[in-house]
Amino acid sequence: MAVEAFAPAKINLTLHVTGRREDGYHLLDSLVVFADAGDHLQLEAGLEMALEVSGPFADGVPADQRNLVWKAAEGAGWRGRISLTKHLPHGAGIGGGSSDAAAFLSAVAGRGTSVPDALPLSLGADIPVCMAAQASRMQGIGDRVEPVALPQLHALLVNPGVHVPTGPVFAALASRDNPPMPEEIPVFTGAEDCAAWLAEQRNDLEASARALAPVIDRALSDLRSSRQALLARMSGSGATCFALYPTKKAAHMAAYEIGAEHPDWWCCPAILT
Repeated sequence: MAVEAFAPAKINLTLHVTGRREDGYHLLDSLVVFADAGDHLQLEAGLEMALEVSGPFADGVPADQRNLVWKAAEGAGWRGRISLTKHLPHGAGIGGGSSDAAAFLSAVAGRGTSVPDALPLSLGADIPVCMAAQASRMQGIGDRVEPVALPQLHALLVNPGVHVPTGPVFAALASRDNPPMPEEIPVFTGAEDCAAWLAEQRNDLEASARALAPVIDRALSDLRSSRQALLARMSGSGATCFALYPTKKAAHMAAYEIGAEHPDWWCCPAILT
């Protein structure tokens, strides 16, 4: 019997790079939320491993051992057929591959497969928080994940169609030792005061990503100038950017206007939780 799983887009509302370990891993302090937009997986246990990738963003996604979902299956000792429908752009700073692997691991763990404790983090820094799939503070190398209480946020996600490799973005950082977020995250009454607090925080990867892909500047500029935008920022290592709005209607209107101006961009209104 096939099992369905949803892999939501991961959005870094903040991303502070606070250090670098001797082994090269960067230390992070990030406020992470998840969208109601994402990829879909269908799993059916069997004797042979097979992965089929389809959907609007299937091009360039490997359907073999290079795929994080395949690696997750191998690490969990699971075999069978996986159908992955890609609705999210990949290499886009929204955790597409990590969320796919996390959704797979959560699905098989919920049906009796033993997932080794060390497996999620060994596959990628974002996978533990993607397995939580709720508003969280992620610290360290991704190994420390704590749930946080945030209001529901209306957002527009925009990707200008460029792939920004994570490695060069980190390599181009001006500083790897930056201040973390405040120790205590406030209790917010709504999107407006949440966005005001977020505006005091940072994505430390934004400047280096913009230098590598200047079109990110245009995406951020268009989001900031959209009506009723409360905050605009890049997610992860880019190139996806987001803006927050006071209402669902405002987010959808911004999606319509920016999408009309840039028909080749990915524009996705979403609810973040």
